[in-house]
Order: sequence, then C-alpha cells, then structure tokens
Amino acid sequence: MKNSFALAEELYERVARRHPEPATPLQDPWRVSLLTCLLRGVLFALPGLAYVLGAAAPLPLLASALTGWTWNQGLAHRAYTWLGLGDERAAKRSLLLGAPTGVVLGALVAWLVSGLADGAVLFAAGQSVYLGASTILLVRARERALLLALSPMAAGAILTLLHPIPSAARLILLSGSLVAVTILGLLEVMPRGNAPKGRGELRDQPQRTRSRPTASGPPLLSSFPYALFGLATGTLVLHAALANTLTALVLTLSMGPAEYLLHRLRSTTLTALRSTTTPTAFRRTTTRTLLYCLTAYLLTLLALALATGISPAPLLLLGAVLWTALLLQSFGAIVTTTAICCTAALAQTLALLTALTVYATAATAQAVLACALLGKATAHR
Repeated sequence: MKNSFALAEELYERVARRHPEPATPLQDPWRVSLLTCLLRGVLFALPGLAYVLGAAAPLPLLASALTGWTWNQGLAHRAYTWLGLGDERAAKRSLLLGAPTGVVLGALVAWLVSGLADGAVLFAAGQSVYLGASTILLVRARERALLLALSPMAAGAILTLLHPIPSAARLILLSGSLVAVTILGLLEVMPRGNAPKGRGELRDQPQRTRSRPTASGPPLLSSFPYALFGLATGTLVLHAALANTLTALVLTLSMGPAEYLLHRLRSTTLTALRSTTTPTAFRRTTTRTLLYCLTAYLLTLLALALATGISPAPLLLLGAVLWTALLLQSFGAIVTTTAICCTAALAQTLALLTALTVYATAATAQAVLACALLGKATAHR
C-alpha cells in the first residue's frame, strides 16, 4: 500500500457495512415544505404583472433586469456565505450596502440603453429598487411579507386585464407595492442595537450557527461566478421570453417545484449515505434519484406548457438546462456550470446555433456531470 488512505479506500471497497439503524429518527435538514417552495415560485413570477400596469419601452427594462439579476445573484451568495459563517450582522451589512449599489447600476444601464430620462428609465429604476429589496427579503426568508407587499400591484394588474383602469390608479398601485417592499427590506437590514436577530436562512447548507462576528470574511471574488451564473441563465431566459413571453412566466413559476425537487434529491441522497453499503449501490441510488427528480420537474413543465399552449420542446430543454445548472451549483460545481451556461448564452446571442441545439447540448453536458458528481459520497457534504 502507498499510504493509509489507499489502505482505507481498499478496505471500504472490500468490507461490507451493516450498521444498525438508530433508535430515534435522524433529523433531515433538507426536508422542506412544498407549500413554501410553491410560494417562492409565485413570488418570482408576480413582479411580471408590474409590466401590465406600467407600459414602458421594453429594451431599457430588459437591460436593467439583466443587470439586477446578475448583481443580486452575487449579492445573495455573499449574504448566504456570511450566514453560513455564523455572522448575521455581516450578512445584513452586505445586503444594506450591496442592494443600493445594484439599484444605481440597474438605473444607469437603463439610462444608457434608452438615451433619454423618460418614463422607461423611471420604471427601470423602480424595477431595480424592487429587485434589491426583494433579494433582501428572500435571503431573510420573508416570503409571506413579500407576498403581502405585492398583493396591491398583483390585484391591480389582474383588474387591468379585465377592465382598463386610470393611469393615476396604476401609478398608485405600482408605487404602493414598491414602497412597501422597500420599507420591509430596509427593516430587515437596518441596525437595531440589541434587538432580536432575524431568521435568515442559508438554503444550500444544512447546518448553521447563530450570529457571531467573523474575523475574516469570504473574498469578494468568490461571489463572481454566482453573478456570472445569474447573467448567463438570465440571458437564456430572456432569449426564450423574446420568442414567447409566456415561456419566461412558466419557467419562473416552475422554480418553486424545481427548488422542492432539489431539496428532495438532497434528502434522498442523505438517506442513501446511511443505508447503502457499497460505492456502486450509492452511485446507483443517486443516479436513479437524479433522473426521477429531473423527470418530475420536466413533467411539471410539460403540464404548464400544455395549459398555456407553449411549444413543449424548447421549454423542456431549457428547463433541463436550468434545473441541472441549479443542481450543480448547489453541490459547489459553480465554475463548471457557469462555464457551460455562459457558453450556451453566448452561442445563442451570437446565433451560432439554433436554440434547440444549444439547450440540448448544455442540458446533456450538465446531466452527465451531475451524475458523475453525485455518485461520489464526498460530494454530499
């Protein structure tokens, strides 16, 4: 044997394990409520109703939205990382400083694209404010508060679809929800002295400690791949939305079931770590679970496509790209999945390949990588 590690690996391969089950049920940190995940999917989709109330030039809004998705994806990762380190105060501080910066960037991009300080820029600025404030509330696990704040805007948009309402009423409904979300976001991150700490959650790490100061925090560059991931996936979704607006709505709604199935996969593989006795059996179980969860997600998308009359093929392939990308990201393979998604987004933007070819290639590559990664017990930490 070369060393003790090689000996341990050979023993693991040769010796069967028959551990007795514990007397009390083990806690499963990956078990989540389906209702909570569905609520988050609705929350992701509801802001789209704001476009019904505020008619504005689409290009500045899309540019601002893409900027906001990119910035806030990186910001959320940084805040979650601070929470994982147990420093809730630093997480709040990063959100308090980062969200306004994202607002300025989103408004500036919209202004540069439009070239005029008109209504589109004002709407894009409001959109940027919402994206920053909602990021704070979602990181802090305040889904219900965000839903309540969006209710006036959503109700007004639905009413507008049924019967036109005056412009003044539209403005009041839009600004009312925006102000409510902004105030709620500020209340979450403003310093409160010795007030009780919030319930911010880190969704992709099962264990966390209570708030305590951390001497050295995560480097800023560690959040860059996550921001780039947001830019790449946002670009793919925007291309799909330009072809059919309902596609973006369906994909956004499906993020609730997608999140639930990701947690279901993590829960099942955690059980497999305890119950399987050989590496081959563990690899077989994780691969079967991955295929089951991916199939369940694609069936959800298919049902939504049939209900809305969308062509299923591009929707299912793009859905497979997004779900496998989120899966790889949750297991720490952020650089790999970001590279694949960026390549796909660039190929589609430059029209190097057809959309179906881009989606199929990216989805296949990520599915193969996911099967290889999840088959290793060391990946499930």
